[in-house]
Amino acid sequence: MAQYFEGVGRRKESIARVRVATGSGRFVVNEKEGPAFFTRLGDVEDILRPFGAVGQEANKYDVSVLVNGGGVSGQVESVRLGIARALQLMDVNWTAALRKKGLLTRDARVKERKKPGLKKARKAPTYTKR
Repeated sequence: MAQYFEGVGRRKESIARVRVATGSGRFVVNEKEGPAFFTRLGDVEDILRPFGAVGQEANKYDVSVLVNGGGVSGQVESVRLGIARALQLMDVNWTAALRKKGLLTRDARVKERKKPGLKKARKAPTYTKR
């Protein structure tokens, strides 16, 4: 990949470093083909949504991703955000289209911490009167 644009996406515990360049349509995640890494139905289509939002075909761009941490859903959403941010750097005119589809908004929801005296973040021990 010669000239590329980089975007970083985060979601829950997952962090994805994404590089997008014009090319032949290769989609590589952690040195594996995209569909081999994200095997769940619809995940690859969800990841490549930013290309459709800006009216571009994903098979005209090479996408290289390094992702770690979190689970499958968190990784899918972090890669999608990274691609959207990289496309935004490619052409600032695409920002409005990406924002309208909600692809540039980072989902800030994370796991709530466990509080003292509770079993989980909010689950309290069973109350007994006697």
